[in-house]
Amino acid sequence: MSRHVFDFLLLPEFSFIGFAALVEPLRIANRYKPGAYAWRMVSVDGLPVTASNGIDLHPEARLDDVSNASVVFAIASFNPLNRYTREIGRQLRQRVQQGQRLGAIDTGCFVLAEAGLLQGENITLHWEAVPAFQERYPLIHVQGEVRFTLSPRLMTSAGAMASIDMMLEVISRDHGNALALQVSEQLVSGWVRNRADHQRLQISARYKVHNAKVVQVIECMEQHLESPLSSDDLAAQVHVTRRQLERLFQEHLHVSPVQLYLRLRLERARHLLRQTSMGVIEVGLACGFASASAFSRAYRREHGIAPKDDRKETLHK
Repeated sequence: MSRHVFDFLLLPEFSFIGFAALVEPLRIANRYKPGAYAWRMVSVDGLPVTASNGIDLHPEARLDDVSNASVVFAIASFNPLNRYTREIGRQLRQRVQQGQRLGAIDTGCFVLAEAGLLQGENITLHWEAVPAFQERYPLIHVQGEVRFTLSPRLMTSAGAMASIDMMLEVISRDHGNALALQVSEQLVSGWVRNRADHQRLQISARYKVHNAKVVQVIECMEQHLESPLSSDDLAAQVHVTRRQLERLFQEHLHVSPVQLYLRLRLERARHLLRQTSMGVIEVGLACGFASASAFSRAYRREHGIAPKDDRKETLHK
């Protein structure tokens, strides 16, 4: 079995750009080293699959067809478990028993996890999907900041650009750094990013703030969304008084620490409502609200809609 053959399992609403980001580095590698890689598109039933952007792709095989692939790669995007079946899980487990390596881009990790194939592995996926994944699969270790992971039996990436980085690393390991750099130059990538590079912009870049104390407090807020810290506790983290912290936030962000903290918790709540089956009360508790009424009032003020109605709108899109 060649270790350079990929089966790309396209699931309904898959990420088109994510699929292209996996294939294009391999195609370019073949220009410089003919025959280095081979791949085919696979669907559960062999029928066309529609991407999240509405484009149909026509697979070359069914998931249960005989395959000489070394890697089977789950490519999903929105609603990854809507079309999941126990038969898909069985077929994926059978692939593993045959010695195939697993791969997933972004929410494809939900499919592998549902099939029971991620125990004992470190995985990553898009930062926005991390809370929902951790709520559903609390025993699977998520490295939520890294761009991709590679292990002897699994490769995962956080999204399209991270997939390019991951495939460049795969090419480098398979055929040497020189080929990976050639491919990177053809993609005008500029450099081969490390797996540990952060998915998201650093806090200073996201908020356009460079005050070290403000950045440290925001980081602390993001780490304590379920059990919010008091303003005094946040101030103590950076060795200032609460009043000094409030002045720093007003000077650099034009918002109070309390207002920003609430906004972060309500952003997390929206992600959980839209990406998990957690009840509204559960979501409120997971985001630090002591009662359903307090959560509903705050959510409506921030997002202009009640939590239960926001979930209904998402389901009907």
